[in-house]
Amino acid sequence: MKILHIIPSIASVRGGPSQAVIEVVKALRDENIEAEIVTTNDNGNDLLDVPLGRRIEYNQVPVNFFKRFSPKVGSIREFAFSRELTIWLWQNVSKYDLLHVHAIFSYPSTVAMAIARFQGVPYIVRPLGQLCEWSLQQSSRKKQIYLQLIEKANLNYSKSIHFTSKQEQQEASQLNLSSPSFILPHGVDIPNINPNARQHLRQYLNLPNDEPIILFLSRLHHKKGLEYLIPALGKLSDYRFTFVLAGSGSQEYESEIKSLLVSNGIKNRTHIAGFVKGEIKDLIMQGSDLFALTSYSENFGVAALEALAVGLPVLLTPGIALADLVVQQHLGYVTELQVTAIAAAIQQVLDCPEEAQKRGDRARKFILENYTWDRIASKQISVYTEIIESQTVSTTR
Repeated sequence: MKILHIIPSIASVRGGPSQAVIEVVKALRDENIEAEIVTTNDNGNDLLDVPLGRRIEYNQVPVNFFKRFSPKVGSIREFAFSRELTIWLWQNVSKYDLLHVHAIFSYPSTVAMAIARFQGVPYIVRPLGQLCEWSLQQSSRKKQIYLQLIEKANLNYSKSIHFTSKQEQQEASQLNLSSPSFILPHGVDIPNINPNARQHLRQYLNLPNDEPIILFLSRLHHKKGLEYLIPALGKLSDYRFTFVLAGSGSQEYESEIKSLLVSNGIKNRTHIAGFVKGEIKDLIMQGSDLFALTSYSENFGVAALEALAVGLPVLLTPGIALADLVVQQHLGYVTELQVTAIAAAIQQVLDCPEEAQKRGDRARKFILENYTWDRIASKQISVYTEIIESQTVSTTR
């Protein structure tokens, strides 16, 4: 079985969904599936320093990178056009049993689906939440035109649409797409637990050993609802805590967030960590007391899953698809996307840290039993097998 994964970018700055492609390909290969990735050298405003136009080992998986067109106009640069990628796809997609396309409204994904349709190669699509209501409302006119002229046909010709949550599937159902769909969540890598992470993080941040730490760790973007979380923290002036803000975004938005910290009186209680990964990310995740993500919309919520996996209590809002699971399994806290409600939920955690940690411990056990990448890969292989076998039957009739 040969599976080609196509995605506009696997740069870490693009967040959890892009990193998930690397992890699932790694897990598939561990199960003896010939899986690989084709993508561009996109790295946000920059470009990855990687060899182009040939298969290389990148983060332990085979990847073929192609040059992204990089004009000064941001919207065109974000579209990730690549002439070289187009040529390669035209010449090579027929060598694979199935394409797994990640993202829509982006050139690499769109052209991959179009070429697969023309050449009769089966493909499935993971929309990355871009069919959710909130996402479709952003640049809505442009997206509606794109959807009606191009992407709807690509979606309808897919063998199946891969959603990562029931919530994402339900929101996309409003579009009345004709393709079948399935739900398969992200997995998570379980890092080694550092029993001294709490102490080491406070030493790293030069804080007292008993200082509560509230963590936001995600891409800095309007979608993440920081204009609710930061004012909510500002209401807790009678409580001790340090707010760790980890992530990166556009210069304009980062400036807005810094102004928001000042206006809500918590600039001096905030540690701006920037983009973190590796050992520092693990330390921050494992040493904090609460992970807070108050997004308008998340088709899954990879960072929240990572927090649950290390036993860090989470505070989420209903627009995050993992919120239902957190409520059902008592893994953390879910509150409305409203400043007073968020402040009250954080206050509850600060008042009862023992109860919060009980939920964190329960979360780690639950994630270990259900969301490891080997479990997800096994389910993914079953989907691939069913589609490929049905394709073989239909073409031999």
